Amino acid sequence: MTQTKIEREPIDKLQKRINILTHNDSSIGFLLFISALAALIFANLEATKHWYHHLWETPIAISFADHSFTMSLHHLINDGLMAIFFFLVGLEIKREFLIGSLSSWKKASLPIGAAIGGMLFPALIYLLFTSGDEQNGWGIPMATDIAFTLGLINLVRNRIMKSVKVFVTSLAVVDDIGAVLVIALFYTSELHLEQLYYAAGVLAFLFVANRLGVRSVLFYSFFGILGIWAAFFYAGIHPSIAGILLAFTIPARTKISRRSFMHYGRKLFNAYDRTRSLDDRHNSPKEDKLLEEMEQLGDEARAPLQKIESGLHQFVYFIIMPLFAFANAGVELNGNFLELLSGGIALGILFGLIAGKMLGISLFSRTLIALGLSEMPEGANWRQLIGVAFLAGIGFTMSLFISDLAFSSNMDIAMAKTAVLLASTIAAIIGLLILRSGKELQRTS
Repeated sequence: MTQTKIEREPIDKLQKRINILTHNDSSIGFLLFISALAALIFANLEATKHWYHHLWETPIAISFADHSFTMSLHHLINDGLMAIFFFLVGLEIKREFLIGSLSSWKKASLPIGAAIGGMLFPALIYLLFTSGDEQNGWGIPMATDIAFTLGLINLVRNRIMKSVKVFVTSLAVVDDIGAVLVIALFYTSELHLEQLYYAAGVLAFLFVANRLGVRSVLFYSFFGILGIWAAFFYAGIHPSIAGILLAFTIPARTKISRRSFMHYGRKLFNAYDRTRSLDDRHNSPKEDKLLEEMEQLGDEARAPLQKIESGLHQFVYFIIMPLFAFANAGVELNGNFLELLSGGIALGILFGLIAGKMLGISLFSRTLIALGLSEMPEGANWRQLIGVAFLAGIGFTMSLFISDLAFSSNMDIAMAKTAVLLASTIAAIIGLLILRSGKELQRTS
């Protein structure tokens, strides 16, 4: 039986390489690092710092009829584009609870317990170093940046079990839930209840649409933006919460079963095989109709949740997050670097992210395992768990995000962001050194 070789255009080969690159956790972490480094350079070079700081204050206006909506470029990124990031986070959370590592208590108990410890200890340590208004930043060291953490884990993947990576991913998902709740409950200054009632009504409408079988991505996007995001924005709650809530309304089930897909797929393929072609590269009208039916069948065999998650991956991790890092990591250091790190805010964040994360995750994990409430990830050891517990001290995206919400003083924000960047770097180095010191695993193929 002869095999027909698929001819690839040059653009197809390029796209294949890009897809491999953009679905690699290490690439995401590297791009975020480059974006943050570029922000620090631009914010501190004499020739570029004026341009850098004023760029983010550029007003962006949308007008229609007698109404206008204006916000700065910085707010558009943090309040608009980051809502899409939180929407993707919400999709990941829902998937993990339905079919992933959080779908049963046996699977979820260890990462849930470890995440709780990894949030409590950093917050408590931060509070020990601060007083007065400084204590508003207790949510900053609670967060874990999953993109950076998984990117670094890939660098030592031959020294840790796959189960440990699943543990860290699950922990980060729970951590994200905690961060979102913290933002919603503690970093909301003023509430307009009438807007919340409106948002609740739209959410209820979307849940009903889900139950009725509505699967249009455009439908959920339209009502999500106009109905939920806008309502949360005007209600005084950060719109990132809108992204999470909208994600929970997205259908997670396929329209047809795997068996039905295989059955009808074979029928369509056989019908296509029997159809006479115009030639090898041009379809007849009947062939084109069969291909449309195949495409529709394939669409019905994919859950909207997973389809949207896959579609947003590259846009979020390779455009939104690097842009967020470039817009938010540009702390002007000048000669005040030591001063920025000597205050209670900086010390609380430094010790919270580096020591608090490690202590909280490892102690809660050890306690749960000792009590028989959880099991050690398969094939893992305590060196690996402590190593990834240090890596979980990479706060970055969420920590920078909360820094802007926690403080109104530019000096306090600069202090917090400088501490986040330094703590994340130190935590990454310590975690990698611990994991690198372990034995290389012999994997069976």
